[in-house]
Amino acid sequence: MRIECWRVRPLRVIGVMFALGITLFLAGAAPWFHSAIGAPKEGVADAAGTTDDLQRSLRLDNYTVVADSGPGRGEVIYFYKCWMCHNKYTKGGPYLQELYQRAKLVSGEAVTDDSVSAKIKAGGPGMPAYRHTLTDSDIADLRAYFRSGKCCVEGENPPANPWYRAQTNKWPVQSGLNGGAMGVVRTKTGDSPEGVGIQLVAPNGVRTTVYTDGDGKFEFPKMQAGSYTLRIATPVPFKAYRRDSVLIDGATKLGEIVLERIAESDNLPASPELESQLSGAELLWNIPGSAEEKATLQKNCSGCHSWQQVFRNRFDEHGWALVVDRMMHFTGTAIAVRNRAMSDPDPEYTLLVKWLTRVRGPESKDAPLRVFPRPRGSSTRVVVTEFEMPQQLLALHDAALDAEGNVWFTSHKTRYVGKMDPKTGIFTEYTLPLTPGVMPGTHHQEVDKNGIVWISENWAHQLNRLDPKTGDVKQVRIESTVPLNAPSFGNFTLDKEGFVWDARANRIAKLDPITGKALKEWPLQAASSYDNTISYDGKYWGGSGPANWGNTVEMLEIQTGKILNLNSGSHMMTAKRGGFDPFGNTWWGGADGALIELNAKAKRIEEFWPPIAPHPYTDFYEAYPDKNGDIWAGVLHGRQMLRLDPKTERWRVYQMPEPYSYDRRTIIDASTKPVTVWYVDYNNYLVRVQPLE
Repeated sequence: MRIECWRVRPLRVIGVMFALGITLFLAGAAPWFHSAIGAPKEGVADAAGTTDDLQRSLRLDNYTVVADSGPGRGEVIYFYKCWMCHNKYTKGGPYLQELYQRAKLVSGEAVTDDSVSAKIKAGGPGMPAYRHTLTDSDIADLRAYFRSGKCCVEGENPPANPWYRAQTNKWPVQSGLNGGAMGVVRTKTGDSPEGVGIQLVAPNGVRTTVYTDGDGKFEFPKMQAGSYTLRIATPVPFKAYRRDSVLIDGATKLGEIVLERIAESDNLPASPELESQLSGAELLWNIPGSAEEKATLQKNCSGCHSWQQVFRNRFDEHGWALVVDRMMHFTGTAIAVRNRAMSDPDPEYTLLVKWLTRVRGPESKDAPLRVFPRPRGSSTRVVVTEFEMPQQLLALHDAALDAEGNVWFTSHKTRYVGKMDPKTGIFTEYTLPLTPGVMPGTHHQEVDKNGIVWISENWAHQLNRLDPKTGDVKQVRIESTVPLNAPSFGNFTLDKEGFVWDARANRIAKLDPITGKALKEWPLQAASSYDNTISYDGKYWGGSGPANWGNTVEMLEIQTGKILNLNSGSHMMTAKRGGFDPFGNTWWGGADGALIELNAKAKRIEEFWPPIAPHPYTDFYEAYPDKNGDIWAGVLHGRQMLRLDPKTERWRVYQMPEPYSYDRRTIIDASTKPVTVWYVDYNNYLVRVQPLE
């Protein structure tokens, strides 16, 4: 079903997670507008001047991306802190829909504001105590959400995003690289102004960021004449800088921007506001702990979600024990099937619980903060454009390009998919039919040569065929040995003939996209390959390794059936997602921190380690080669998009405006020169990266 975002049609429900990780560990309609809407305002948000209210990461950390208070904010808190154990598919906590229509809690107490608040604060045998993590106002907003009648975040009706203005404030989005407003940045203390992100926010909400060179100079692309907001994106270690109603017309001279440091030294005061401007890698770098403790966190808590919300929690040992147990010892996501007894000794589990209790317990104190260096040299030569989505809480997963240049997205926790016109920032959305008893959510997508969009449903184990012209959706179930609501069919690929390739259950399979049946199978060296890719010439299939932790990569010569199986031995490189380069090699993002090449000619594995920083706290969900052979990869726990030239081993480290580059699938538009890179950030916005060289 199709929704034109500027003319929303009624939705018809047909029938009725990977959130494993982000939700518990991190833990729009008219009725919501009585709350204080979380749309941008003018001015600085805090008295210290450390940030402004356009800082997306701060709003995300404070749960104000939908509303500043009330049920809208309560829905966001529920999404991050409650959903994992209290959704309608789980075998964990009680479902909380119509909580206030019940007479008693499970404990036997009458359902009142006081009893509900007390339960959230105190927790219980199977629930962490949130008294040190959620404030009284947080809990009040949760109660307002319970009372609203909308509970409980099931992906069928995500809240509207008040920051999405492209449909009401029509404004052309620039595509060029220069010729626009220009200026210079100075610092009061005289330290280097290089690598500072300068941002213009257009009336349609689209944000464009450029970076200063060694002399502090910057230049924007040529933009539509009009009034913009000028600001510094994530200004730390400097104080916030923002000017509203700045008139831009062609090569406008913006003059001098003078920045003031927050502190006289590189040690910054520990505060939630400043921590919201730090990437997960920077937070981990700042937190006390041994190399073993931090490596154990990376191993067990990197593949699925970011760390920012993890480190904002404050639990006692009982609470952390429950959280870590849920993350490490359960299979699936929403259904939460235990795969290891809590009494079964697990040294890594014990280490993590003790460490998190020590560094993020109720009484733990944060030391002064330090930040990674800003980009330098050629790494500053980039334009980054961010587009708002029509809804919040979509848990975005993959991007794709169609022949018209539209950018498609999948939503890992809702039934929404759609496309954006990059010339306007306007989205056209579609809803997939709901499967009774199964959590909605999509994973990967491919657009075929006829413009048909093929979309996988990880939880429903289905392949969807979407015709964008009619909105018609056809679905086929893909055979799986795992139960519904546990992850299965996800990272498929299409070959030139339109056949589907998948690798699970110890075999590589070529599938009929209409029936979902296997046409041919080959043995797989590991239980599964997290990703599948086909070479440019269509002669080879490439596979990575298991999703969580592994050492394998492989390549199949399709015509002969000859398979090249390689592994990295005791070193768990954990190749996840990627693709073929133009020379017949496969490239993968490594969850252990490297970009991984299966060198087809030499028949060996090569690992390429990024520069410091963001390494050593680097993780990759994926990596993708462009038409020239350069490899692009977003740092899962960093704010960088990395670009590697394997021939020269030259790295360029492009910094993103927010402290995230939560990129699960990079797509590259090779029709531009230089290439244009796109991804959808899991935190609910779409990103375009345009290198200047």
